Amino acid sequence: MTDLEHLALWLPAQGLALAPGARLERLGGGIANRNEGVTLTTGRAVLRRPPPGQLAAGASDMAREAKVLAALAPVFPLVPRLIAFCADEAVLGTKFQLIERRDGVAIAGTLPPEAGDGLSLVETTLQAMAALHALDPAAIGLGDLGKPEGFYARQLKGWTSRAEAVWPDGLPAHVAVLITALAAAVPPETDTPVLLHMDLKPDNLLVDPATAQARAMIDWDMATRGPRAFDLAVLLSYWIEPGDPGDVKPLMAVPSLTPGWPSRTAVASRYAAVSGHDAGDLVWPTALARLRLAVAWMQLYRKWQRGEMDGTRYAGFETLALAIIAHAADQYQKGAL
Repeated sequence: MTDLEHLALWLPAQGLALAPGARLERLGGGIANRNEGVTLTTGRAVLRRPPPGQLAAGASDMAREAKVLAALAPVFPLVPRLIAFCADEAVLGTKFQLIERRDGVAIAGTLPPEAGDGLSLVETTLQAMAALHALDPAAIGLGDLGKPEGFYARQLKGWTSRAEAVWPDGLPAHVAVLITALAAAVPPETDTPVLLHMDLKPDNLLVDPATAQARAMIDWDMATRGPRAFDLAVLLSYWIEPGDPGDVKPLMAVPSLTPGWPSRTAVASRYAAVSGHDAGDLVWPTALARLRLAVAWMQLYRKWQRGEMDGTRYAGFETLALAIIAHAADQYQKGAL
């Protein structure tokens, strides 16, 4: 039986059904989790599930995402509604969700022609981040999400373990140097924890391409509570500037090389103005975010090596991951973003 046939058999118990002629339509944009459009009798939906093959610890957590969507959608208009969640891996081979489908485009490294200079996209992203951080987790039923105490030390420990897993023959020199430096200077966490998306960059917003007005915030499988600085640091880890080394520019996750776009420092300042909160010294969090990014790219590269990911887009991920780490170590040593 096909996945669509298995889905059709599962839906009635949820009070749902496929629309006549429904099919699974692969949705582009993502590089890990699988997103497919499908039409139910109640309207359009997205079937969302992890990528095939072996998953890294904590990756692609559909149960976590379903919990977050269910809590956030009623109070945060950018969050698509959770239609149904399936924890029974026997249905499709993995946990999965059905989520409300929203219109809009996900803008990554290249602006669409109708976006002009795209500067409104920067503002949209920071406004969305600030709005998320302004929510009270306890008031919306997410007061138990994650473990914010000791957030930075735990993140560093976790990503160190993942680095050791993707480089089983020993950590590359730059990786080892960066981890050692970060471990020696874990910053204190003094601010009240906020809700963190953990990957809030423009392509995790579905926007109107001409106005950059946000219609949805997607990809919540890593959401947690912690210091607001880390969500901002994750955005900055993708934010390549014209003066950065040439070997990190193929990252192309954010159109930050567009002429006239702000620097990382300017983005951090604008977040403070929009949110009313200074995120503090971002050098350490941004270095950690770059380590996380590089390791995540290596995880995808290893999946591609094992034949679990299709296409050639992942072939250069190892080279890019090592370039990101070298850049991270250099910036951290300089005390720069």
